[in-house]
Amino acid sequence: MDSPAEANDRKSLITSGHPYGTPELTPGIYYYPKTPTSPTPSRKSFRPGAVRKIRRRAIFKNGDCNIAHSGVSRRGLRYLQDIFTTLVDIQWRWTLMIFALAFFVSWLAFALIWWLIMFTHGDLEDEHLPMNQAESGWTPCVLGIHSFTSCYLFSIETQHTIGYGVRTTTEECPEAIFIMSMQSIIGMMIQAFMVGIVFAKMTRPKLRTQTLLFSRNAVICQREGHLCLMFRVGDLRKTHIIGASVRAQLIRSRKTKEGEVMTNYQTELSVAADGCDNNLFFIWPMTIVHVIDEESPLYHLSASDMLQDRFEVVVILEGTVESTGQTTQARSSYLATEILWGHRFEPLVSYNKDRQGYEVNYSKFDNTFAVDTPLCSGAELAEFYKLQDVPEGSKPPGKRLEERVLRPPPILRDRNHNHQPARTNYSYQGYDEDDLLEVNSSYV
Repeated sequence: MDSPAEANDRKSLITSGHPYGTPELTPGIYYYPKTPTSPTPSRKSFRPGAVRKIRRRAIFKNGDCNIAHSGVSRRGLRYLQDIFTTLVDIQWRWTLMIFALAFFVSWLAFALIWWLIMFTHGDLEDEHLPMNQAESGWTPCVLGIHSFTSCYLFSIETQHTIGYGVRTTTEECPEAIFIMSMQSIIGMMIQAFMVGIVFAKMTRPKLRTQTLLFSRNAVICQREGHLCLMFRVGDLRKTHIIGASVRAQLIRSRKTKEGEVMTNYQTELSVAADGCDNNLFFIWPMTIVHVIDEESPLYHLSASDMLQDRFEVVVILEGTVESTGQTTQARSSYLATEILWGHRFEPLVSYNKDRQGYEVNYSKFDNTFAVDTPLCSGAELAEFYKLQDVPEGSKPPGKRLEERVLRPPPILRDRNHNHQPARTNYSYQGYDEDDLLEVNSSYV
């Protein structure tokens, strides 16, 4: 049994504006004004036995894919065959470690080759060392070599053309001249390859997505007589995205006529911004709109259905980075629990007279406010609007759609059987699913 404080905060679906039966009636979600002692409603409060199905996310909010590959044969070999992309995709600590190892290994490998050349030619014998070469008249392959340490230093100087002037190659050994030429070529190739990897990693278009924003929640409200799914996109940089375009896909389970269940069926959602198509003139944050009409897969989805349905809306923003000319893609997604029914985004672009220009207040980027919105599906709403234009005598017999959509629900009572006062505001965020399901079960 609910306490009186909890009962005072229960949600109810009622009509507003005019008495029931007038054409101006519009269904909405309302709540009672909170008292200082009323607790904050929790979305996790369920009745015993009630099950809330939450879909596992395929795309995280930051755009990363929640996908792991398993059972791939010869996976390591496949990644090594595309070594450049592998080194660009791995984490920075591994890239820097491989960058350093590539040089150290090459220096040590050629130092060993130089030491073998010196050893086989006899330059490392005591009477042939640099301090005794003037007395013995010995001409070494490389001047100034005393030990393996001298060979390592000479390898570094040769590979990077440092040339301190102490250790130099002579004409005594042809193999030394050949190794010096090969090390110079290989050293340039290693340096170009590793610098290219670091540069490609630093200039990846993926990093540009850190300044592209998606709203925390999507909303559903009415616009031009239709229910619309809306979300907001923004760009923090002054350098704009050229040719920006937005796509949206619905991922949900689907069963075919043959009984096949496709668990991750993707459906393209038609989206637009303002009066344009999905191509944006992206100079300030914009609200992307998907009209829930006959072509929409959400056409038969009502507010109560959304509480139990399992789906994910993946949104994609693509465009060319103005400063680099590279194509970038930003992604995000919205689960059914992240879609606020009966809300609208707050305006955040205003004209600043002091600066003589438009100002974007990003502190309001995720802010929404409640609006009067029907709780029925888009199909039922369209049918209701059609019946309003039909004469009363020609309407089909049976249960009227107005009664199914606009009939006020049973009046909620607390445990003392007291009538609750009429609600003066409405909100879907933080809605108690139990109350909404209970009311809708008797409402439709």
